[in-house]
Amino acid sequence: MNARTVTLLDVAQAAGVSKSTVSDALQGSGRVAPATRDHVREVAARLGYRPNSAARRLRSARTGAIGLHLPQTATRLDYYMKLAFGAVARAQEEGLDVVLLAPAGGTHGPLASRVDGMLVIDPETGDAAVPALLDAGVPVVTGERYLGPAPDPVGAVVCDNAASLTALLDHVHDRGARRPALLAPADTSAWAAALHTTAENWGREHALPVARHTVSFAATAREAEEATAALLAADPDIDAVVCAPDGAAPGVLRAATALGRTPGRDLLVASCVDGAATRGSSPAITAVDLRPADYGRVCVELLCDILAGRTGPETVRRHGWTLETRASTLGTD
Repeated sequence: MNARTVTLLDVAQAAGVSKSTVSDALQGSGRVAPATRDHVREVAARLGYRPNSAARRLRSARTGAIGLHLPQTATRLDYYMKLAFGAVARAQEEGLDVVLLAPAGGTHGPLASRVDGMLVIDPETGDAAVPALLDAGVPVVTGERYLGPAPDPVGAVVCDNAASLTALLDHVHDRGARRPALLAPADTSAWAAALHTTAENWGREHALPVARHTVSFAATAREAEEATAALLAADPDIDAVVCAPDGAAPGVLRAATALGRTPGRDLLVASCVDGAATRGSSPAITAVDLRPADYGRVCVELLCDILAGRTGPETVRRHGWTLETRASTLGTD
């Protein structure tokens, strides 16, 4: 049997014991008789079983706490606060505390000994803390995949960001837009990279190139306003602006109004992230509801399942979204 295909289940079946007994015997944990432990290890060696790098980092939960790392510039954003509250609520159901990790905090030594595992949300390649977090010696679940060089996390929860942006672009196209634009961060995160790739592909498929303008990951409404003003000044034919960063889209409305455009009629406005700012704007802004509180819960559930051995490492779970259409693209008050 090829060593790369041998699993714990293969060893368990060959040794005539349970999968959990194999795991305990190979990790030296649990109450496994010495003779059984030796037998399991002999069978594993004979089959050529080798735990992957993620599995070797797993350990039994013992601190009663998990760490939460958010993007460096994002702690003020509505999306991440809701995600954090969802994670805390789910962790409490498991009897776990949540430690919010400082953006530039240390990741080895005391930290790794105080938490059983970590959640790293929307990891950016420019975040110097991420590689050390992934190599801190405890299981890590990422919210969206990490694009940089580092040890693989033991699990990930991902959204179909390509599908959600496609839905937004299809929607404004159906509403008459023929020159859409996208305000999005540089592709240093899986989320932003998916947005840029999707915009390019959508434009090619529809023979309607999407104008793209780079803004910061946590762009403010003021930054979006300035970017939109520059876009519309350079290309007055732009008739739809999709704004990616959470809470920034109201700036697009202000820029449009200042230039004599009417949001929802001759300039459609949408956001890749829903929240209080998009719902409370006038007009209210069409947006993708990523259900951040539920997302935080799913991330904790996956980490807890891995810690408890209910699922194996390298597990990827998917999280859904919904498109909320509002006056900013529908032309209604």
